[in-house]
Amino acid sequence: MKTIIKTLAIAILAAHVSIGSVVLAQEQLYTQATHPDMLPELSNKGSFGVGVKTISVNNAAHVDVFTQQNQARQLTLEVWYPSDDKSTADPSAFTSYENEMRSGTRFSVKASAVRDVSFDDSQQWPLVVLSHGYTGYRTIMFYLGEHLASHGYVVVGIDHTDSINEDVDFANNPFGGFMSTLLNRSRDQQFVLNQLADSEEVNRILGSDKWLASRAGVIGYSMGAYGALNTVGACYDFPDTLLGSFIGGLTPENAAQVKGMQMGLNSCSAGQYPAMGEVKTDPKWQAMMAFAPWGGQHKVFSYDSLANITVPSMLISGDLDDISIYSGIQDIFSQFKNNDHYMLTYHNARHNIAPHPAPKSAWEVEADFGHYFEPAWSQQRLNHINNHFALAMMDCYLKDNDEACGYLQLSGSSNQSEAESGLSEAWKGFDNRYSTGMSFERGEPTAKK
Repeated sequence: MKTIIKTLAIAILAAHVSIGSVVLAQEQLYTQATHPDMLPELSNKGSFGVGVKTISVNNAAHVDVFTQQNQARQLTLEVWYPSDDKSTADPSAFTSYENEMRSGTRFSVKASAVRDVSFDDSQQWPLVVLSHGYTGYRTIMFYLGEHLASHGYVVVGIDHTDSINEDVDFANNPFGGFMSTLLNRSRDQQFVLNQLADSEEVNRILGSDKWLASRAGVIGYSMGAYGALNTVGACYDFPDTLLGSFIGGLTPENAAQVKGMQMGLNSCSAGQYPAMGEVKTDPKWQAMMAFAPWGGQHKVFSYDSLANITVPSMLISGDLDDISIYSGIQDIFSQFKNNDHYMLTYHNARHNIAPHPAPKSAWEVEADFGHYFEPAWSQQRLNHINNHFALAMMDCYLKDNDEACGYLQLSGSSNQSEAESGLSEAWKGFDNRYSTGMSFERGEPTAKK
C-alpha cells in the first residue's frame, strides 16, 4: 500500500512544475492517439529510450560585428540523446518543458523523455542541431528532438539569445532582437557544433562523448532556416533598400550607415567574410533542412553561393506562407545546382508548419495563437510528417542508409488519383488514402545529370 501511495504522489508531483510561486500544470499536447498504420512510416518512435539535459555554453570569443567589441554570448541548450536507462520506458518518469509565449504567459508541456539519465554508450551517435525562428525557444520543435533521439541521434535545441520570447517585448518592441538574429543565427549554429565536437567541458557536463560530430545535420525553422542556409554555404547579400527599411528608409543621410550594416551582415558559412580570405563551409555539416526559410523573398542570399552549396538540403514550405513568402522559398530552391536538393510543399499551409501544437493558454491571445496554428492542417499531423522526412533525410545522409534515401525519391503531387482498380499508389512511406495535400520536388548535382 505504501508503494502505491508513493507512486501516486510522484505522479502528482510530476504533473506540476513550479515557476517561482506559480505552479504550472503540465499539458499533454499529443492527446489523440493515432494508429501506426495511419502515420507516415518513419514517424513512429524508434527503439531507443530518450534522455534530455539542459546545459549552458558560453561563447567567450564572440565579437559584436557592429561595435568590434568582444561580447561574450551565452546560449542555453536542450540536448536529447539515446539512453539505456530503464526509466525511459516509464511515462510516469517523463519530464516537461517550460517556456514562455510571446505575451509572456508561462506554460509547461509533457515530454516523452526522462531528464538527466545516462547516455547509451554502446556506440557513437550523429549530431543534429535544431534552430528556432524569431521569436521562439529551444523546445519549440521538441517532438523532432525526441523523435530523432529515439532513432539514434544526439539532438541539440538552441535558445538563441536576444531572439527568444523571454528576451523580446513583443507588445512594445517586437523587433528589438531582430538585428542580433540576422547576425548571430548561423554563428550560434556553428558554435554549438564546435562545442559538441571539441569541448571537454561539455562532455563532462553531459556525462558522455558518444556523439559523432563529424557527421552533423542542421534543422532550422524560419529565421533558424535563414541561418541554416548560411551555415552550409549560402552568402548573405542584403539589398541596401531592405536594410534601409529597417531604419526608416534608405536616404542620402543614412547611406553610410546602411553600407556599414551590409559590411557586417554580408558574411558566408557562419560568419566568414570573403574579403578576409577563402571561405570554407565546415565539412562536418552533411545535411540541412530548412522549414519556411526567411530571406528568399528579399533576395538576401547571393545566387552564386546558393548554386555552390554541396551539403544535401531539403526545404519545407506552405504554399500560402505569408511570412517567408512561398515564391521566395521556391526561388531559393531553384538556385541549388551542386547538391542533392529536395522541396516538400504543404498545400493550403501558411508559415507555422514546424512548431509543436499550441498550448491551451495560447488560444486566449491572438499573438500567441498565431505562433502555432495552421488553419487547414492539424499541427499534430504536420509534426508526424516532419518527423518522417527529417528521419529520412538524416538517416540517408548521416548514416548512409540507402533504404532511408528511398523515402526521398518522390515527385509531383501526393494526392492519389482514381483508377479502375481504385486509388493509385500512395507515396512511399504513406498509407493508402493518407497521402494527400503535399507535393515534392528533387534535384541532383549538375555533375550527376
